[in-house]
Amino acid sequence: MTNIKFTHSTSKFKSLADGISLSIMQGDLRMGDNLLSINEASVHYKVSRDTVFKAYNELKRRGLIDSNPTIGYFVKGEVNHVLLLLDTYSSFKQNLYHRFVANLPENYKVDLIFHQYNERLFETVVRESIGKYSMYVIMNFSNEQFSDTLKSIPSNKLLLLDFGHFEKSEYSYICQDFNESFFWCLNQASPLLEKYNKFTFVFPEEICHPVSAIDYFVKFCVTQNLRYEVLRKESDWKGAEAGTAYLCILSEDLVKIIKDADAAGLTIGNDIGLIAYNDEPVLEVIKNGISSISIDFGLMGEKAARFVTNKQPVREYLPTELILRNSI
Repeated sequence: MTNIKFTHSTSKFKSLADGISLSIMQGDLRMGDNLLSINEASVHYKVSRDTVFKAYNELKRRGLIDSNPTIGYFVKGEVNHVLLLLDTYSSFKQNLYHRFVANLPENYKVDLIFHQYNERLFETVVRESIGKYSMYVIMNFSNEQFSDTLKSIPSNKLLLLDFGHFEKSEYSYICQDFNESFFWCLNQASPLLEKYNKFTFVFPEEICHPVSAIDYFVKFCVTQNLRYEVLRKESDWKGAEAGTAYLCILSEDLVKIIKDADAAGLTIGNDIGLIAYNDEPVLEVIKNGISSISIDFGLMGEKAARFVTNKQPVREYLPTELILRNSI
């Protein structure tokens, strides 16, 4: 018999439906198994017949059970409940989510949670999710180290997204390369950067972007014999300077540079250069277009959905691309 915990925070029929769904997902109830009748379930769970009826209808709606006048209610299919745990909200993460959901069958349910780079929250969400989901799609807490908490998830049910500069050979992943691919994109932009006297990487200390990107930025500038600086502290900012090209990770810094340039009468793409890290639709229209270095997060969502549905291992780094617009 399935044990159900009823709480005041969730309706009884939903608690009952979720409990039976969990039993199906954990294999306690298998395809073809009979469920208790309405009357039997009402007595066993100490709830009204109406509560059981609503719960069974909810499970029917999810495609998990069906009924037959001869044999009653029975398990019809698998539970397809997916945890999508991302780091922070942004428009390109929203694109990932929408493409992910759009490429899943209708009977798949997705819970989207952001861990906000809060390690305690990340570990709590993962720990409390064990056994509640059929598949897990997760942005790891760090680019440098595989989080131990994730080891409690069966490797065939886990897909790592985005970060991945650590040993992960037994897991599936769809990641981006923050190092060599980033360096390659900068090299593509080098002919357009020649007209600037200096290249500045705006890289605030508090962000969780892999710091290894700084090494490859410096490597590029040294190779191209280009003056450079890396701004880590807000106090280092002296305002937009003519003859300087800027590379920004945060949209806030991008806006700040555009405002400074406007106030100083500097033209973006001529007096100063501007490149954003991670593309988003608004960059196509701001100041006649802002160039960016980015992977296709929508494609990442599409490929993640493919993994969830076909359950075939995938180990892939998505290409990082330079998207040229008028800002350099």
